[in-house]
Amino acid sequence: MNVSLFSWIVILLAAFAANLPFFNQQLFGLVPLSKDAAYAKPIWIRLAELVVLYFVVVLVARFLEAGIGNVFSQGWEFYAITGCLFLVLAYPGFVLRYLRKKHG
Repeated sequence: MNVSLFSWIVILLAAFAANLPFFNQQLFGLVPLSKDAAYAKPIWIRLAELVVLYFVVVLVARFLEAGIGNVFSQGWEFYAITGCLFLVLAYPGFVLRYLRKKHG
């Protein structure tokens, strides 16, 4: 497979993973936290999910890079920048969950 396709896979996976905590009430979209219908997942759980999903995306990207060829070592700057980009990708989910007006 080519490098361009792997790049798009990582970008789409990051966009999906960044918004996943804000679009559902389950832990990582799989594990129900409460049987109560009025349960709302706290923000600290959503942020913890965001951190874990960031590292999952980084691991997937690293495995895809290893499949292409040599894996390049990265410094803290790389993780700081990609972490900020991951937060930017999470912005639409955050806006829809917390900043959108509720009608009715």
